[in-house]
Amino acid sequence: MSATKKLGLFDSTLLVSGSMIGSGIFLVTSDMTRQLGSGPLVLLAWVLTGVITLMAALSFGELAAMMPNAGGQYNFVTRIYGKRMGFVYGWAVFSVIQTGVIAAVAMAFAKHLGIFTWNHEEVVFSFVCCGTTFKLLAGQLLAIASIFLLTMINSLGIQQGKWVQRIFTLAKLIALSALIMGGLYVLFGGNFNGVKNYFWENMLSGASHYVSPDDLNPLKPNGVSVGGAQLGEFVPHWQSLAGIGLILAFSSAMVGSLFSSDAWQGITFMSGEVENPSKTIPKALLYGTFVVTVVYCLANVAYMAVLPLKGLNLSDAMATVGPNGLSSNFTLGIAHADQDRVGVAASSVLMGSAQNVEAGMMGLVFMATLIMVSTFGCNNGLILAGSRLYKAMADQGLFFKSAAKLNQKNVPGNALWMQAFWASALCLSGTYGDLLSYCTFASLLFYIITVAGVLILRRREPNADRPYRVWGYPYLPIIYLIIAGFVAVGIVVSQFSIAITGIGIVALGWPIYSIFSKRNQLT
Repeated sequence: MSATKKLGLFDSTLLVSGSMIGSGIFLVTSDMTRQLGSGPLVLLAWVLTGVITLMAALSFGELAAMMPNAGGQYNFVTRIYGKRMGFVYGWAVFSVIQTGVIAAVAMAFAKHLGIFTWNHEEVVFSFVCCGTTFKLLAGQLLAIASIFLLTMINSLGIQQGKWVQRIFTLAKLIALSALIMGGLYVLFGGNFNGVKNYFWENMLSGASHYVSPDDLNPLKPNGVSVGGAQLGEFVPHWQSLAGIGLILAFSSAMVGSLFSSDAWQGITFMSGEVENPSKTIPKALLYGTFVVTVVYCLANVAYMAVLPLKGLNLSDAMATVGPNGLSSNFTLGIAHADQDRVGVAASSVLMGSAQNVEAGMMGLVFMATLIMVSTFGCNNGLILAGSRLYKAMADQGLFFKSAAKLNQKNVPGNALWMQAFWASALCLSGTYGDLLSYCTFASLLFYIITVAGVLILRRREPNADRPYRVWGYPYLPIIYLIIAGFVAVGIVVSQFSIAITGIGIVALGWPIYSIFSKRNQLT
């Protein structure tokens, strides 16, 4: 491939940042707030996520410079821990980490496009088999169509995929910047459509955890017995957090921010199509993750500035919007935004007063458009990068041989379509969301063992060519391992079923490796 057809630093950086920014930044802050109940802690979780992402990216930069070959993290894991572990990583990426994210992002795209066209939950086709009704929803059909469209575009060559990434990443960064500037204007005292500044009020909130009404225990030890039943007051919906409970809640909350900050390593899969990869990829990883970290933190500051953290109390809500507006995104606040769409709530407030229904619809349309642009561009980067990893595996006999073939446009067309069909199957299964939760944890584990590999290779191969060396070695990788390991342990304790299921899905790759290795007589 000629140098003019490869990705330079600008496009590589856009691939990193564009693959990271999907739908998460517009949604997960709501759940994080319910977990922590504190403005400072929510912001701290985002900052810490950004810090460990930057640390991991800098560490990956050293490995990418050492091994500037297509396959990226797969090659890193293979060289450090052997072919079987490399295959296990590749298996996890194909089975759910990459394809599960593609499916989830495509469904988010379809859901928000449905605002302009039809109900994404509309049943297009259904049939009954073995007493079970199977349904094809409009949203699933549209999600699959978007996956196929992007796969077709990327099958036409690296240039087509590059331009889609360039256009959509710049568009969503500009739109996000508009939302951020509106929030910052309110924060620093500007009169923006009469929007109240809630930032400092939100910063004074103490750590607490939201308890769903379904989880409430209505009984008190000294309750009054009526008709054989104990009557008492409900426990508060918000319960204070401290000590180990706070630590576990913080780790659990970071699952959302980690998911939103994932997929930055995709550029390493494409080393063979990057100009001077030993120098370009480390810089792209640093610049791309830094830009997204800043944007994410500022977006959350904007949310905190224009929305109450836990919603308005009844008297304030009545005074602000009246009885007919008590269920609005604005009055529900960040923690209880409708369907967790905190981005929609913030944009609705910035578009006009809380009482203005038309302004609220403008905010909804603006944010729906932004999320569509964001998710479409995000999936382009995921689809573009993922196929290169499967090709690298196939080149070593650890994946279907046809995945190694390049089409007439010099891209791995078969690998692209394999990825598309499996991601589409996950869309139809309806379980992609669960799979995504399971493997967010698994993805964190692979980041941990890969960064640990920097320390291992420095000791095992001290004289290896390293065009780029991670800053602050060995302290930076060690600090990352301590923080990320602490978060991982917290997730295991607080969300054990998610963690163990994620490990189980990944572990399936261990015996499957034997099938491929035996077929290709590899050891």
